[in-house]
Amino acid sequence: MKLDSSVSAVVTGGASGLGEATARALAAHGVKVAIFDLQEEKGEAVAKDIGGIFCEVNVTEDDSVDAGFAKAREAHGQERVLVNCAGVGNAMKTASRSKTDGSIKHFPLDAFNFIIQINLVGTFRCIAKSAAGMLTLDGMEDGQRGAIVNTASVAAEDGQMGQAAYSASKGGVVGMTLPIARDLMSEGIRVNTILPGIFNTPLMNAAPPQVKEALAASVPFPKRLGNPDEYANLAMTMIENDYFNGEDVRLDGAIRMSPR
Repeated sequence: MKLDSSVSAVVTGGASGLGEATARALAAHGVKVAIFDLQEEKGEAVAKDIGGIFCEVNVTEDDSVDAGFAKAREAHGQERVLVNCAGVGNAMKTASRSKTDGSIKHFPLDAFNFIIQINLVGTFRCIAKSAAGMLTLDGMEDGQRGAIVNTASVAAEDGQMGQAAYSASKGGVVGMTLPIARDLMSEGIRVNTILPGIFNTPLMNAAPPQVKEALAASVPFPKRLGNPDEYANLAMTMIENDYFNGEDVRLDGAIRMSPR
């Protein structure tokens, strides 16, 4: 897909981290970008900086997502590009015994569902609503109407202790990529997913320096955390390369996560 000012895009989770880097990369090509996020102050600042628009959106709510797409499309027209970066994580063992008093507890199901609703259902919600809009567009070269990029995680394939909910949500994103690409193949909409490893995001910046150093040392090569711009570069390749479709690609410096 040729990216220029005739193309509009929606980036969920675009106020920071991987989403922000991708929003900036798209805008650098002249694309009109709408940022979906709950971080209003950060989102407004990024949108102003790139000449885009901010939409306060909760991906777990139909009405919120509908309102976000309506606002974005009123400003920029129907999007041809959707990049899903909105997501959260938590950590808790499926079941565990206290070392102090021997009491037993299990992963709260509401906490499990919370992660699934944001990372998996929220991603699908945005895909379905964006794809329905893309169907209204005229086809470009080869009849292409749009391109969608999702964000999973290496935890989809080698999740660590305490990551049952997170791994399940990201594994679901991986698992639905090819079926959705097949659902949309006759409409000219491509779908791909990136599985990032350990990236230098705002969440990671909150970790102590020694923790970050240990994580960086665990990466085979290069021995550092990934940069958001590197995620954005792969997302741009998936969008611009018209033969890229139905793929799930790890971006992780060859890391394979240990049990803990």
